Amino acid sequence: MSEASLLDQIIKNVRVVRPHQDDIELLDLGIKDGKFAQIAPHISPDRGKQVFDGKNLLAFPGVVDAHMHIGIYQPLDKDAVTESKAAAMGGVTTSLNYIRTGQYYLNKGGSYKDFFPEVLALSAGNFYVDYSYHIAPIASQHIDEIPLLFEEYGVSSFKIFMFYGGYGLHGLSDQQNLFLMINKEERYDFAHFEFIMRGLTHLIEAHPEARDTISLSLHCEVAEILNAYTKIVENDYSLSGLHAYSAARPPHSEGLAICIASYLAHETNCANINLLHLSSRKAMEAALTMQTAFPHINFRREVTVGHLLLDVDTPNTIWAKVNPPIRPRTDVEYLWQAVLNHQVDWIVSDHACCSAEQKRSAKDPNNIWLAKSGFGGTEYLLSGVFSEGSKRGMSYNHMAELLSWNPARRFGLSSKGDIAVGYDADLVLLDPHESFVVRAAESESQQGYTPFEGVELTGQVKTTFLRGNLIYNNGKVLGSATGRYLKRC
Repeated sequence: MSEASLLDQIIKNVRVVRPHQDDIELLDLGIKDGKFAQIAPHISPDRGKQVFDGKNLLAFPGVVDAHMHIGIYQPLDKDAVTESKAAAMGGVTTSLNYIRTGQYYLNKGGSYKDFFPEVLALSAGNFYVDYSYHIAPIASQHIDEIPLLFEEYGVSSFKIFMFYGGYGLHGLSDQQNLFLMINKEERYDFAHFEFIMRGLTHLIEAHPEARDTISLSLHCEVAEILNAYTKIVENDYSLSGLHAYSAARPPHSEGLAICIASYLAHETNCANINLLHLSSRKAMEAALTMQTAFPHINFRREVTVGHLLLDVDTPNTIWAKVNPPIRPRTDVEYLWQAVLNHQVDWIVSDHACCSAEQKRSAKDPNNIWLAKSGFGGTEYLLSGVFSEGSKRGMSYNHMAELLSWNPARRFGLSSKGDIAVGYDADLVLLDPHESFVVRAAESESQQGYTPFEGVELTGQVKTTFLRGNLIYNNGKVLGSATGRYLKRC
């Protein structure tokens, strides 16, 4: 057999989980040039330059974590290394990261023409998994740059943080222009959101071939509601911790924001809307109502593993502060029912590594109001969904749809999301019978803690392949940072 006809890698004896297929088949996978080249019940080991025994483990498509934040609390180039290692150990092979101008991230305002090349330069050679970026148009000039971002850099997904108009990342703020680093006369408000949507509608008109993959994501909370309720709750000493934080950012704020965003999408004919990290029954009900009201808008609904695994009674109170907040158990169970009803389109981590030193106030470490928002968790995304989903009767194939196929399709990753000939050979091997207790000390993340500490999960990631290359195996991240930037146009 000639060298040219050999497969680069053969992965034998894996139980393949594919989206949209009910059965789980024991198969061998042949890989060549980073792609799945042959899938069959038996491939002779003699045909491979390398052979890996999958030992009858479940083989999921590499996870597409469609909601991450790299470089928000520490330098982007350093954050990319450690947090993409954490992604690899959890079976994530594609990291889609939200980024914006303003405070945090690069702490710069100005044009994306100047800002985004710097983001790409800091990213290059530092990701252990493949990666791309969603971009938030913060200043009015950014709307004019949407065609540039799409045509030159392959950015097809954009974001609005609805509460930033009158609220900070962590709490009350009356200095939003300074926080967002925009001119005094500019406003980050509903009108700005409308004009972003019109900009995306124009982009789709100019690029009809990308009609299904140019999309707008929204963090849906209304600043005025948050401002008013935070003042009330801060003076209500019967509430504390996550109970207080949830009450200060009440679910109806999410619901109202979803309704406003959806009507603006209707008004502007903005075709593809992603409603991010829905955390509550009221938010999910509003999202489903808007789908009925505006059937011509292609809505997608997202939830996070944090909102599916944690509730307001978690003992890791400060560590679990996030926007929108962790909710009561009744909301958690409603979200799970929506998942099982196929009303959720994908599940993500919303990973934002925030070190313990930054997360909590040194002077008052148990004060929820002084704690920073956000936490990491990409390394527990697959195991968390597998563990809790299996208890509720969720099929493995449905997990593959929500964790790989659906986000890959929505965000223009045509070579990701399935175990099929011609697709990137991104693969994660999982032992469905092995349980483990989450310990932050065992994570590759630099965070140093986790709100999932002490949670027992069933479904241990054993091995991760990125484009056919072994990047994680038996508890260790392997090799160098070979992740590629993914242009999506």
